Amino acid sequence: MDEEYDVIVLGTGLKECILSGLLSVDGLKVLHMDRNDYYGGESSSLNLTQLWKRFRGSDTPQENLGAIREYNFIMANGTLVQTLIHTNVTKYLNFKAVDGSFVYKKGKIYKVPATDVEALKSPLMGLFEKRRARKFFIYVQDYDEKDPKSHEGLDLSKVTAREIISKYGLEDDTIDFIGHALALHNDDDYLDQPAIDFVMRIKLYAESLARFQGGSPYIYPLYGLGELPQAFARLSAVYGGTYMLNKPECKVEFDSSGKAIGVTSAGETAKCKKVVCDPSYLSDKVKKVGKVARAVCIMSHPIPDTNDAHSVQIILPQKQLGRKSDMYLFCCSYAHNVAPKGKYIAFVSAEAETDNPEEELKPGIELLGPTDEIFYHSYDTYVPTNQQEEDNCFISGSYDATTHFESTVSDVLEMYTKITGKTLDLSVDLSAASAAAEN
Repeated sequence: MDEEYDVIVLGTGLKECILSGLLSVDGLKVLHMDRNDYYGGESSSLNLTQLWKRFRGSDTPQENLGAIREYNFIMANGTLVQTLIHTNVTKYLNFKAVDGSFVYKKGKIYKVPATDVEALKSPLMGLFEKRRARKFFIYVQDYDEKDPKSHEGLDLSKVTAREIISKYGLEDDTIDFIGHALALHNDDDYLDQPAIDFVMRIKLYAESLARFQGGSPYIYPLYGLGELPQAFARLSAVYGGTYMLNKPECKVEFDSSGKAIGVTSAGETAKCKKVVCDPSYLSDKVKKVGKVARAVCIMSHPIPDTNDAHSVQIILPQKQLGRKSDMYLFCCSYAHNVAPKGKYIAFVSAEAETDNPEEELKPGIELLGPTDEIFYHSYDTYVPTNQQEEDNCFISGSYDATTHFESTVSDVLEMYTKITGKTLDLSVDLSAASAAAEN
């Protein structure tokens, strides 16, 4: 391997594949390596045999679960792919809208209202609260950063989310679903931060909902999330990126000043200017910050009280559970080509606050009704501790517990800016996503 690459990417997790695609499109010479013989890392799709092997050792799957090859399991699931449309990855993917978006309140689940009209119909709120919520939604819908007339005298870069909410006199339970199920914050820290991010997140939710005209603002890849890393890998290859799977060891090499200069695998070294990788490849340059608990469940029915939806996201806000952060439930089915006919797959995930995932995830599991199989697992989460300008190593953070794409995408965009010095223009043409979503 005599040639030098601009960037060597280690690991084919979703973040690494997106970056590999973006950097290749930018004209950088990219070599992408993985020690595994499959794409995806923590966001890989496993078939039923692989899943069984991973969680049950040598046991074989029961025959009543259907044809093994029809299962396509998703370990780190996400849905908000519209932020990625502009890379044209939709050429390699087909999306389908997710049927429903729900929120948990006092042991029950309710459809998430996202507009003034839905607010008036929602059983989540009493009559007077509905009117207050309707006024708040109208303010958000009409808000335009460029039009001071729509600001009602408030500078959202200075006013906090808490102050906006108190202006409309909204109750705690209403704030809960708006902040967590619409704005997709996973704890309450946002309340004391500038309100602009909070308001723009709600606008994105409402606009996405209108765009896809389904029961939710989410779209999800047919054949499962494992399709996404592969689609970005194809994008990278189209633009000249080189892929090498099943490369053992993959050791990053440094010069005397501590800068990354290449990667060695099986006795061969490929030279490079920068290294991009997940935390497992440079474990001495990251620190553990937490743990995610996750359950993968196979069922023979849709989740109760969701109008028999084939696919749903349910957010369980932290306060409703007496927790420090939210719990997430995502369900998809044979309608998304991820399971045999009549089968549903649900994922329950949360930032682990105890050492007992089975007990901790119970509120989410209890919403599922009877399950055919449940697999529990947990994994540590890491963030980089290195100085990128000193060692030329760009390390992604671990996947969090969320079942949508917002945190994944923001990490990717930050890394892209650090690597290239440029900001990615994400003025997305959502009509591309809409067309793809109908296929």
